[in-house]
Amino acid sequence: MEEFRGSQSYVADPELLRAVNIAMVLQKPLLIKGEPGTGKTMLAEAIAQALDKRLIIWNIKSTTKAQDGLYVYDVVQRLYDSQFGGKNVDDIAQYVKLGKLGDAFTADEQVILLIDEIDKADLEFPNDLLWELDRMEFHIPETGETVKAKHRPVVIITSNAEKELPDAFLRRCVFHYIEFPDKELMAQIVRVHCPNLDEKLLTQVLEAFYRIRQLPQIKKKPSTSEIIDWIRALEHGGVNPGRVVKEVPYLGVLLKKNEDMDALRRAWR
Repeated sequence: MEEFRGSQSYVADPELLRAVNIAMVLQKPLLIKGEPGTGKTMLAEAIAQALDKRLIIWNIKSTTKAQDGLYVYDVVQRLYDSQFGGKNVDDIAQYVKLGKLGDAFTADEQVILLIDEIDKADLEFPNDLLWELDRMEFHIPETGETVKAKHRPVVIITSNAEKELPDAFLRRCVFHYIEFPDKELMAQIVRVHCPNLDEKLLTQVLEAFYRIRQLPQIKKKPSTSEIIDWIRALEHGGVNPGRVVKEVPYLGVLLKKNEDMDALRRAWR
């Protein structure tokens, strides 16, 4: 059994690495929660890269139904062809298109399947996937075919904890909550993305960044992606490290709400 040990582009703490590997050994979905910007989506990308496996991403929206991930039967196209086309409309299989879960099941080699932001869908969505994730198969009534997984995919499920997930679904998952990185871990993450970063600038950036995150007035706290963007903006602008904590240049890269920017300016005086 292959083991995930992180990758060059993804810094993970030991607890997260253990959770990934336990989920693969138990052949259960890994449910990852954490605030936005903690690297939940990037984890699946890193696993696929490290294990040299194809990544299939199923991005969940508020309108997504579980059926969308299995297959779609294009009855409208079949009706159109029966009236105007020259196709054999009795061959229903040509009007059935597999979804992301179907693609993962029919892949010739094991894949990494990312079900991203599952909490965006309605409350019934996770329960509607229980059978398929347990049995690794689903039935297509229109063709009479049962699609069975050739290889059980490694399933990574992310949630921003916008709503609670059903207990029956949670019981079938290995769970891990990604804590927001502390200064030391964040420094490692930043160095991966900005390998030539001046250490003085890094020190000042981390000081300002964590002071901002600790302010109770800030509603949308800046995340990992925003600190990296901020560093790139500071480097591009040639900002002297001594100005970073005092002035917080390019504040709009870090904070995205007017009230947060106003709150910071008042607190920073």
